[in-house]
Amino acid sequence: MPGNITSFELTLDDRQDHQTLGAWLYSALCSAILDGRLRPGTRLPATRDFALQYGVSRGIVVNVFEQLKSDGYLSCKVGAGTWVNRQLQKMVPVRSAPADVTRSKVLPEPLKGLVWTGPSKPFRMGDAALSHFPAKTWARIAANRLRQLPAWLEEKDDGRGYRPLREAVADYLATSRGVKCNAGQVAIVSGVQQGLDLLSRLLLRPGDAIWMEDPGYFGASIAFRNAAAKIVPVPLDEHGISIADGKRLCPRPKAVYVTPGHQFPIGVTMSLERRLDLLAWADRERSFVIEDDYDGEFRFAGRPVPTLQGLDKAGRVILLGTFNKMLFSALRIGYVVLPPSLIDPFLALRFGTEFRSMTFDQSVLCDFIVEGHLGRHIRRMRDLYANRLDALMDSSARYLKGKLEIASVRAGLYTAGFLKNDMSSKDAENALTSAGIDSLGMHRFTLHGQDPRGVVLGFSGFDEKRIRRGVVQMARVLEAKH
Repeated sequence: MPGNITSFELTLDDRQDHQTLGAWLYSALCSAILDGRLRPGTRLPATRDFALQYGVSRGIVVNVFEQLKSDGYLSCKVGAGTWVNRQLQKMVPVRSAPADVTRSKVLPEPLKGLVWTGPSKPFRMGDAALSHFPAKTWARIAANRLRQLPAWLEEKDDGRGYRPLREAVADYLATSRGVKCNAGQVAIVSGVQQGLDLLSRLLLRPGDAIWMEDPGYFGASIAFRNAAAKIVPVPLDEHGISIADGKRLCPRPKAVYVTPGHQFPIGVTMSLERRLDLLAWADRERSFVIEDDYDGEFRFAGRPVPTLQGLDKAGRVILLGTFNKMLFSALRIGYVVLPPSLIDPFLALRFGTEFRSMTFDQSVLCDFIVEGHLGRHIRRMRDLYANRLDALMDSSARYLKGKLEIASVRAGLYTAGFLKNDMSSKDAENALTSAGIDSLGMHRFTLHGQDPRGVVLGFSGFDEKRIRRGVVQMARVLEAKH
């Protein structure tokens, strides 16, 4: 077991007037070890450094260390240093969170009861095919950037993120997604959720109404509720969000949130006619449209679908996107494309939460895009994910007939499965979870309408063999509950 190496200065208990230096140092170190502040395996500073820090002679420190070693508190080895005895592991108390702070109390309502732990299992959402990520290329770019670190640190930050990355993102979006913007309209964020949080506080005041697809992405509903907005659940049809129903429920909302490229979680793609109708309505009512293009790059059949932002001529659409799903979730880089009228208000709000929005990873991602690696990676992943979706659909047609029908949409990193037995979404999720299958019931995304009676299945992080095994296992569970 590797030691916990530290060169930090140690904070010890104050010395009492009656204590000698040696007695105080021995007592203070014993207390730090027994209290768990110095954990078993933690390496202590060299005796010379320790003596300089506390203004005592090195001889006193050496004597105290020897006494602690004799009493079993410390271990040492010539040339390797001195550390807290690892044999104390079972004796020293482990610090934990207060008993009244539990996961269930801090999770938003749609996430309660979700217990994904341990290694990823089919059909957990959010997992990319990490084994296919060009890690060596990323590492090489990062190493080159580290050698240029002084230049990076001197880069000015105006609250929108690393400018060369914003320029690269604007060029990429114009080419691949039909977005009309310049680098000045792009703001870098940690992901879609941070973008939604900022936009909620920018656009909405307590009680302001916002249309939202029903069922829809629970991350958006969390952000809107945090802003104390009034969420207006608007039903869907085969063309996307129903504008007629929206106008009937709330004629003049402050904004509308949509996922037009691949509706979450149903998967329908908003038709061109519906897109134009939505833009015309937003222009008339002076409402903003938040377009979440969370996985628009992954469409496996048909022509690329243009973004709403690329069709917008009135400056009413705000585009959200992320690189976390394209590359790897730990990256934490997304973007917001703002209409010109919202750039200054957005920056004013952001400066109230952070003064520096640039990160080192932004420079690495910039080079990754400019050198052409992003485009090549997306093309490879598009083929890979298409094969994995085919495996899921083929296996489902063979084993799940009469139990679960997989949506025919060929896009994105997940797919919707609709129950054909008598189970509810919640019952299906619980049964699958108990059998070791990760899925999300559609009840988690329903705001007001009836239960869509389905589950959301992620396929991007699993090879064809694991997908087929997962489908067979899922068929057994749903058959038993039929």
